[in-house]
Amino acid sequence: MKKYLVFFVVCNLLGLYASAQVDIIQNIDSRNIQNLDGQWHYIIDPYETGNNSFYQNKEQKSKSDLLEYDFAKSTMLNVPGDWNSQDDKLLYYEGTVWYEHDFNVTPRPGKIYFLYFKSVNYEAAVYINGQKAGEHKGGFTPFQFDVTSLLHNGSNFVVVKANNRRKKENVPTENFDWWNYGGITGDVFLAEMPSTFISDYKIQLTRSDYRHINGFVQLKGRQLPQKITVAIPEANIHTMITTNDSGYADINITTNKLHYWTPENPKLYNVIITDEEDTVTDKIGFRTVETKGQDILLNGKPVFLRGICMHDEDPFIPGRPRNVSECRMMLSWAKELNCNFIRLAHYPHNEAESRLADSMGIMLWEEVPVYWSIDWENSSTYDIAQHQLSELIARDKNRASVIVWSIGNETPATEAREKFMEALADHAHMLDDTRLVSAALLGHINNNVFHLDDPLGKKLDVVSFNEYLGWYSGLPQDISKYSFTIDYGKPIIITETGGGALAGFHADAETRFSEEFQEAIYKNQVKLIKGIDGLRGITPWILVDFQSPKRMNPTYQDYWNRKGLISETGQKKKAFYVLKSFYDEMEKKYPVK
Repeated sequence: MKKYLVFFVVCNLLGLYASAQVDIIQNIDSRNIQNLDGQWHYIIDPYETGNNSFYQNKEQKSKSDLLEYDFAKSTMLNVPGDWNSQDDKLLYYEGTVWYEHDFNVTPRPGKIYFLYFKSVNYEAAVYINGQKAGEHKGGFTPFQFDVTSLLHNGSNFVVVKANNRRKKENVPTENFDWWNYGGITGDVFLAEMPSTFISDYKIQLTRSDYRHINGFVQLKGRQLPQKITVAIPEANIHTMITTNDSGYADINITTNKLHYWTPENPKLYNVIITDEEDTVTDKIGFRTVETKGQDILLNGKPVFLRGICMHDEDPFIPGRPRNVSECRMMLSWAKELNCNFIRLAHYPHNEAESRLADSMGIMLWEEVPVYWSIDWENSSTYDIAQHQLSELIARDKNRASVIVWSIGNETPATEAREKFMEALADHAHMLDDTRLVSAALLGHINNNVFHLDDPLGKKLDVVSFNEYLGWYSGLPQDISKYSFTIDYGKPIIITETGGGALAGFHADAETRFSEEFQEAIYKNQVKLIKGIDGLRGITPWILVDFQSPKRMNPTYQDYWNRKGLISETGQKKKAFYVLKSFYDEMEKKYPVK
């Protein structure tokens, strides 16, 4: 017990230091970048044969040379894109794949060059021209390396060793309920930055204060003390700040001229930050989110979160989304359901989704993959989880759509887990006090009463839980027999509920996997949950059917989780319309004022 307490107290005390280690260029798409997406050569290496050689990308110079690999003659994968959906022999593959890509660049004097990856699952080792640039762990968040000294004038090559093998100490751990998509799943850029550049910034409304914008600017490079201009032309804001010797400056702006961001009117402003050598422009919405008693307040007004869960998977491929259009398609389906809220489960999603949500008017729950039971007593595992949380917050802290940071899903209420998760909650609050912190908790059933008494709930801003009454507990017709005991005095979100159905399979409401069975679950759930005091949102599981190696019924599942309201072919199931009707009702109950 004492060692856990000491460990997590130290983690909390060093949290600010840990967060400072996230060194990511904010708003990379708006910078001077060379896109390295496209076709990359690849070699499958299940036995790690290439560890001492493949990164060199050698070529056979004479007929007597012994060379047991050749990137130039190897087949290709599209980047961004997981390898599972691009090569049949890689569908279930877990292990190492080496990538290689050639590119040309003419480095300019006085410039700094970063190789930026939006995501590689799970471990990545990156080499430029045979020299190691760096390593990264975590399959869903961006990372970068300064490669200025490694570049050649003209032809260059990059080699990436990507490994998606599941391990006990990783986050997520060995057991999870989605496809373990491997590879370079996000864009790859070579960014050219001036000698002193705007590395990071945060510009948001102060918590509970609609008239004050605060945040910071962080410079990197040679001349760190500088005058910085922050401008929001449409709001007639133009302010000057000065960075200190570390390149840091606080932002504090008083204003009463803003139109606040809401799902009904997702107003975004052009924000322009300028230093002596660099300018960055972003589109940012301004809104506040907080809790008061059992209410969630958006810009000071109560809101009901009409939500749905969503995996980061295009069902038509299937695989990780490869472009903005695929992300927009899934968010548009949620809008058709009359959602104003999406839970992006169970890991950080494609960055395009939060930017699209900003413009489409969809509030978001973003989550790190602390999923089920991980290695709670391993300090390295905690470091991985905290770093992923830091990277997610660093990436999306300027997105008005993001209102909840989630620190995990369905974790068991043990002493070691409690300390682990409390430390993560503290870390999230420390990094960002303008958003809510939550987690999807588990309850227990006794005599048809669903009890939620997880002690972690006391640490969270919003108490959220998963329940599958009618699917894992009883049948649809049994749902009305249940009641809830929840005593936190906080807003409540049901973060998962529902059941499975094979689209197009019709039977009576007692036949499992029929659309009628799923429909009956939703009809009875809607009636039941209306009686939960403090219920301020739901995100049923899930928008679209998705692939999972854990769903093996050959008739109804065939390695698909069928709990989606939309099938992998885009067909809406009967339960879709039940939930939409409920959301239409809740929209009238919580009108825009």
